[in-house]
Amino acid sequence: MTASPTVRRVTDPQDPALAAFGEIQERSYYAPDMLIPPAAFPRLVSGGGQGPRRDRILVAEDASGHVLGGTVYHLLPEAGFSSFLAVAPEARGQGVGHALNEIRLEDVRSHGLAGLFADSVFAGRQSGEERAAEARIGTDPHARRRALHALGYRTADLPYWQPVGGPDGGPLTDLDLLFHPLDGADTVPTALIAATMEAYWSGWLGKSRAHREAQDLAERAGTDQVILLPATQTPRYWQQQ
Repeated sequence: MTASPTVRRVTDPQDPALAAFGEIQERSYYAPDMLIPPAAFPRLVSGGGQGPRRDRILVAEDASGHVLGGTVYHLLPEAGFSSFLAVAPEARGQGVGHALNEIRLEDVRSHGLAGLFADSVFAGRQSGEERAAEARIGTDPHARRRALHALGYRTADLPYWQPVGGPDGGPLTDLDLLFHPLDGADTVPTALIAATMEAYWSGWLGKSRAHREAQDLAERAGTDQVILLPATQTPRYWQQQ
């Protein structure tokens, strides 16, 4: 039987586990250039968050200290946001992702926050080139969403996209917003979504643009409470396109 991994928070910018996790991140996602670069990891663990954002990096290790995976996430005023969770291909199926997720949820809970947000690509909106890139590294977007659902994440039923990062700097529209509610609710307040995304986006959009984008997101929701769907589904907005 494989021993359970040990999960720890990295706080030393010189910790070699950061480079090991960075290497896992680079080979575990089909578009690593869209993620926080490993070169930024030392700054994140040194308290380099923007404004009210507190950055966290956790790594999972085996008994010999070999890094099996890790996660980058952020504590914001009302909820957390997960930037990425990666498990080394050779360590998949050993409970590494579950262990990392449980520890970060404990962190979110201990700070009195409502839950943990994340965004994730929906396979039906990927290009042929992106699907081919997934296949080359042995990942499956459908399996990824099934795994997120099993961890407790649900799709927020609203039109979501990242404001910048797509072709020519336009919005990324292949992502859905997911949420893990700590209270087990089947809806999430629109105000919580808007406040969390504003805090998260402020680091690279600036406060004014982040506020505007978050308000636009809330207006697109069109309701005070957003329904949470299975993580394997995309919002009804996209189903109707």
